[in-house]
Amino acid sequence: MVDEPPDESDQASEPRLGSEITGQSTEMVSILGDAYRGELDRETTWRSRLDQTTTWGVTVVAAILTWAFSSGDNPHYIIIVGMLAVSLFLSIEARRYRDYDIYRSRVRLFQQNLLADALEPSEGLKHEDWRGKLSRDYRTPTLKVSISEALANRLRRIYLPLLAVLLVAWLFRITAFAPNEEPLTTAAIAAVPGVVVVALIALYYITAIVIVLWPRDREAKGEFEEGDPEEWK
Repeated sequence: MVDEPPDESDQASEPRLGSEITGQSTEMVSILGDAYRGELDRETTWRSRLDQTTTWGVTVVAAILTWAFSSGDNPHYIIIVGMLAVSLFLSIEARRYRDYDIYRSRVRLFQQNLLADALEPSEGLKHEDWRGKLSRDYRTPTLKVSISEALANRLRRIYLPLLAVLLVAWLFRITAFAPNEEPLTTAAIAAVPGVVVVALIALYYITAIVIVLWPRDREAKGEFEEGDPEEWK
């Protein structure tokens, strides 16, 4: 009896990972399980680093506002120092967010294509070439989120409200705390005229708003946002 040659269509089609796991490969289960847990742990670690930066930012803002309004003799520019401090925390958190997104993207690939497909195979894979994409990302890890998108994300979620609080506090400080002086006079810092100070602060806030509102394609991969970045489609 002559064995029939294998069907070429079967050879051409890539086997489903679910059938590989259930049929034969316990080693594959172990490897993928360890990989998923490792990526999830890294994601959690970077998430906690983001939270730490946010906590420091809120703490510094609270301390500066408390001191600025504790006495009328305290200079108003301490609130501007608070704006600069918040900007520093924003830059740190934006860099951390880019690293966080690397591991978040990998975790989502596992969840969307391995776990979801194992639970309900009839729905099909979210990304047909997800193993190839994940393999390439392991070989050559790259940052997937631009610095402008990272800044926009952290401004929108955390730092723009903090900066808004500081702006309102500063405006109140140069007006209500000095009712007998012109606000532009009160806003002066040493030899820097008040007009220049106000103009610089206005430019700073306009820049922050432009960063948030500037239209761009989303690259960050999140589980609660519509759509996925092109790289993972």
